[in-house]
Amino acid sequence: MSETNPPSRPFVDLSDEPVFWDLTESLSYRQYLHLDRLLDAQRPLSYQHDEMLFIMIHQVAELWMKLWLHELTATMDCVRRDDLGPTFKMLARVSTIQQQLLQSWDVLATITPSDYSAFRNSLGKASGFQSCQYRQLEFLIGNKNADMIKVFRSDPESYELLERALRAPSLYDEALRLLSRRGFDLPPEVVDRDFSQPYQASKAVAAAWLSVYHNAEKEWELYQLAERLTDLDYKFQLWRFAHVKTVERIIGYKRGTGGTGGVSYLTKALELKFFPELWTIRTSM
Repeated sequence: MSETNPPSRPFVDLSDEPVFWDLTESLSYRQYLHLDRLLDAQRPLSYQHDEMLFIMIHQVAELWMKLWLHELTATMDCVRRDDLGPTFKMLARVSTIQQQLLQSWDVLATITPSDYSAFRNSLGKASGFQSCQYRQLEFLIGNKNADMIKVFRSDPESYELLERALRAPSLYDEALRLLSRRGFDLPPEVVDRDFSQPYQASKAVAAAWLSVYHNAEKEWELYQLAERLTDLDYKFQLWRFAHVKTVERIIGYKRGTGGTGGVSYLTKALELKFFPELWTIRTSM
């Protein structure tokens, strides 16, 4: 009987591939990504197996948040210039980043209560509550709370960065300024306010967004922006919820390492919305 399939090879034949084998005088993958530093940053303080996972999940989250901030900063620049086209791609990428962060809770949840208890004391007072990038994200998107930067007083660089973010217009502030520039009647206290203060929902803003939705074809760019912002808010709420349930699953109702009430503290944030009018107008449509 003749063979109909060629014999399988025990390896991939690279003889016809012009691979650059000698990188003596060239930038390598390791050098480009600074892998020596990146892969040396995992330093467990205990001898417990699962501490490595705990460290890496949080480090990867910080990397994703860095990209998230990169995309949102560029988005805000475009909104300020009334150039919405590029924002849709960037906000779509943000949505995918958020999905990656959401799924990371599934990996962290593989740590059992006894596994975590075995190395939890190694954390001391270290906590995600002290994540400068997370706080910067919340300020950038629109959840302003001056009290949150107090924990960074011992870190002057982070404190200064967050103080600037607190006082600067948020993504939603810039979106509302755009609405005003495009002819929607918004009161001065909305477009020119003390940006360090929490945003207060406005009937005038709700009316403007409702008009955008009722005239979606005419206001297509603003309509698309509104939907991208709603998606961002929606995914953020899912992320918060997954955080609460993961913490509850691993430590129950113990106090957090950063001094908060743990689950009780995290639950307070579940009802927060960055863009309140984009949610309320749905009932009016």
